Amino acid sequence: MNVSKRTWFSALALALAIIWLIPGLRAEDKKAGGSVTGTWKSTFTTNDGRTIETTYKLKQEGEKLTGTVQRGEGPERKIEQGKVKDGKVSFQYSVERDGNTFTVKYEGELNGDTIKGKVGVGDRSFDWEAKRRKEK
Repeated sequence: MNVSKRTWFSALALALAIIWLIPGLRAEDKKAGGSVTGTWKSTFTTNDGRTIETTYKLKQEGEKLTGTVQRGEGPERKIEQGKVKDGKVSFQYSVERDGNTFTVKYEGELNGDTIKGKVGVGDRSFDWEAKRRKEK
């Protein structure tokens, strides 16, 4: 077999392998909900009617989730115990106030550019929805 035929057969084999693998990769992405890496925003309306925007800068590496959370103009807080598995997202961060430390816990499910779930502090929890911010 001459060199040009071998090259052609090698290219054809590679193309067929890629075509065969792509549908499986897409199915896995959909099954797992995709990646949460990016900037996310959510809003919360307090009892007195104020709306507070929270920004989440998330980075996913496998099942590990890292990043920061910034509520309003407050400081960025480092995410702890972040995890993404089968489209389920969970993380927490700590806040110190008046000498006490509180843990804010998030749990949700990723669906494209939305995460919906619950956020809780102590025995109180609230519905939570974050939307991915489109990169420019």
